[in-house]
Amino acid sequence: MITTSIAKRYCGPPQSGNGGYSCGLLGKQIDGPSKVRLHVPPPLDSDMTIEQDADSWVLKQGEQLIGTAITASLDMTPPQPPSLEQARAARNNYKGLGEHSFPHCFVCGPGREQGDGLRLFTGAVKGQEMVACDWEPTADLLDTSGQVKAEFIWSALDCPSYFALNVPVDPNAACLLGEMTASIDKPVPGDQALIVYAWKRSIEGRKHYSAAALCTAQGEVLARAEHLWIRLNKSPS
Repeated sequence: MITTSIAKRYCGPPQSGNGGYSCGLLGKQIDGPSKVRLHVPPPLDSDMTIEQDADSWVLKQGEQLIGTAITASLDMTPPQPPSLEQARAARNNYKGLGEHSFPHCFVCGPGREQGDGLRLFTGAVKGQEMVACDWEPTADLLDTSGQVKAEFIWSALDCPSYFALNVPVDPNAACLLGEMTASIDKPVPGDQALIVYAWKRSIEGRKHYSAAALCTAQGEVLARAEHLWIRLNKSPS
């Protein structure tokens, strides 16, 4: 059993953990691709446990089941990535700089300072059906060998896939990550500029499907993910 918690720094919505980061804490317990389902929003600054349960890993707060991870396959080939120059230019098209449901999200919030949040502002790539931006990981996201830690790779693959859906901001509803399948195919170096890009798969009622990839500036894909986002109505305040 592993004891863990999600610091407020790693929030998505103000009162719960960023979906990708939370999934990564659990998914990294499995060697190879894994699928993580979030059953409820992960709490912040609360003691939780990660433990193996038969053929899965579970994240719990006391008896409350927060998330489940299982071994998965990810037979997905990402489209050709944009160039680093295109990814940098796409930042100017980031819709989250206007309206944003969670402006202090660890991954994509414009309300976070450089070095605090990831500030992955993925905007539309000109002439392509995808969003992208560049990413230069900071030292606190790296392990002792200088590679980006798994939970931050999952984080980086999360929010861009939401913006790829291009759904309008609705004050009465929000799309939250329900399930994420990720594969870290190669170590992600922390000493160079990277490209994060994402694309829409389909929308079926409240279920929104998208995908994302992380690659080097030369276009070598290092990690991939597919996502299920669920549109939920907000409770009256």
